[in-house]
Amino acid sequence: MKTITIEIPDDLAHPAGASDQEVARDARLTLAILWYDRGLISQGKGAELARLTRAEFIDELGRANVSALQTSVDELRNEMKLVGDAGR
Repeated sequence: MKTITIEIPDDLAHPAGASDQEVARDARLTLAILWYDRGLISQGKGAELARLTRAEFIDELGRANVSALQTSVDELRNEMKLVGDAGR
């Protein structure tokens, strides 16, 4: 596992009294959600990065208002067209 060190100003390091472990957990989760939202990683990899189960990661996506589906509107339209064409 790769370790990355970031520097956080002292006055921001412990919002609301959070411990170093809580800040690290929040940073991992935030990065996992960001990368997932950008389509760079899967739900499974996001969960792994955030150290959560996939179901827990999906719950966190919902809390962050990020769709758990990585399908674009155009992809959905194409799927609907294929389904419609197959029924003919």
